[in-house]
Amino acid sequence: MNKVLVAYFSATGVTADKAKAIAEAANGDLYEIRPAVPYTKEDLDFKNKQSRSSVEMSDLGSRPEIADKNANVEAYDTVFLGFPIWWYMAPTIVNTFLESYDFSGKTVILLQLPTEADSVRRSRTSRQAFPKAPSSKKEGSSQKSSPLLSHHG
Repeated sequence: MNKVLVAYFSATGVTADKAKAIAEAANGDLYEIRPAVPYTKEDLDFKNKQSRSSVEMSDLGSRPEIADKNANVEAYDTVFLGFPIWWYMAPTIVNTFLESYDFSGKTVILLQLPTEADSVRRSRTSRQAFPKAPSSKKEGSSQKSSPLLSHHG
């Protein structure tokens, strides 16, 4: 029988919600990748080049410490790995997780969740690439988006 683990990192809760839904649908176990030092709102201020997340993301060698390393990855056949996109890539704590376990022989499925800004940018690009795709207007907005090509949430 295929054992499934849904591991995720979520700084604001959006990725956590998606990971929980996937774990339920896949009848899998849930594991939260928690930083040893939790992120504060100030840490996540991408406009501040001195914020913790900005400093970590500007150093590709950065490996924030994980609060625990009890994911027991070896017991699973399939690992879903969920995380938000920061600065167009995975947060560096995801690298810490990946380097902490042996994924040999595992099926690893990445669940990369875009930020709202990424969603808007992708929606615009999709509309340009597929101008005849069905589109809808968001309430209170004059902006059109394709329901099939954009992510809301």
